Amino acid sequence: MLIAISNIVAIYRKELQGYFASPLAYVVAGVFWLLSGYFFVAILLGQDGLIQQAAFSDVQGQPSGETQSFDVPYVFLQIFLGVMGTLALFVLPILSMGLYSEERKRGTLELLATSPVTNWAVAVGKLLGVLTFFITMIVPLLAYEAIAFSASTPPIRPEVPLLGHLALILLAAAVLSLGMFISSLTESSIIAAVFTFALMLFLWVIDLVGKNIGGFLGDALGHLSLLKHYNNLVLGVVDTSSLIVLASYIFLGVFLTAQSIDALRFQRS
Repeated sequence: MLIAISNIVAIYRKELQGYFASPLAYVVAGVFWLLSGYFFVAILLGQDGLIQQAAFSDVQGQPSGETQSFDVPYVFLQIFLGVMGTLALFVLPILSMGLYSEERKRGTLELLATSPVTNWAVAVGKLLGVLTFFITMIVPLLAYEAIAFSASTPPIRPEVPLLGHLALILLAAAVLSLGMFISSLTESSIIAAVFTFALMLFLWVIDLVGKNIGGFLGDALGHLSLLKHYNNLVLGVVDTSSLIVLASYIFLGVFLTAQSIDALRFQRS
């Protein structure tokens, strides 16, 4: 057990160092921060932003004495995390595309597949490395949100933003895990990114497909939707089924990746 954990930590550190040394990763992070900062300001402080809408609602309610104000921090958190989830849909396939495809291209995947380190340990270490890099990307956003929420009266309950950001991290882990599996199937990073994006888009909107179909099959398809379960958690509701579905996607990606590398090892033996 200790050996397995030691191997995971070694792979994790190697993968994480690779991201912090990659110019592409910095470009992705820069674009992510630029867009997230723009949406943060637009949603909260824009001409049609929530603060303007709340002030307008208060003014409208003054003559009758009936205020129509709404919970700005709560609504802002829902909208902002919804945008972040959509933005992550474009960013995460780029982060996961080289996890195994670059190993294939450099010819080191065969060495990795036949090494004493188990394929599960390699997959978990790689996933934790890229997930840590993504968490690093969202840390500045947490600082922005903390400053904004500190000015709200009454203050927002801390468990609401905590659950929302946990949902974002679980969503990211699920996408990265499935993207890692697709990356293990090809030596082309571009193909891995495109197929990962297509799969995530399908899992994102499958809820709409399920609603159109209806019946048992429609309900079953809707239950696979990443968007549906992500939104459930962003609303601040501790939905056990949503947590299980997102965790299942993470496990499925790691499992399929390990099986994919096992198949490669069998072909080479």
